[in-house]
Amino acid sequence: MQKRLEKEWDLAIDPDTVRFFILKAKAISAAVNEDYADGSEHEVELDGQSRDSHLHDGLAEEAEENLTEEELRELINDLNVDEAAELIALAWIGRGDYEAAEWNEAVNEARQRTNKRVSKYLMGMPMLGDWLEEGLEALGA
Repeated sequence: MQKRLEKEWDLAIDPDTVRFFILKAKAISAAVNEDYADGSEHEVELDGQSRDSHLHDGLAEEAEENLTEEELRELINDLNVDEAAELIALAWIGRGDYEAAEWNEAVNEARQRTNKRVSKYLMGMPMLGDWLEEGLEALGA
């Protein structure tokens, strides 16, 4: 049955493009330091004998993260209406809002919501990369 379902979807957005978005979204997500998830600051106290071996430039890392985020935002903004609707639908399927068999319904609903805020909406999803990946897998793409 899976092979039959695969043929029902003729995607406007190239699955390889979605995979590229997945990599970008996961890179942005990985840049968030999970050590701070519990809300504590995790301060390190140095005594007179210790030296701070933190040699990289935090501002450079932040700039790199912002470039990745900005790049993904621009790539999403460059999508046409059909591609944007499908990207949203893939995220919804991956998140479990829709089943793969409800693809057309998900795309139609997403198409009604598409506007210039697509990138803001998608990038506001905390697990965007994972959900897009799961959406592609659900469709067999």
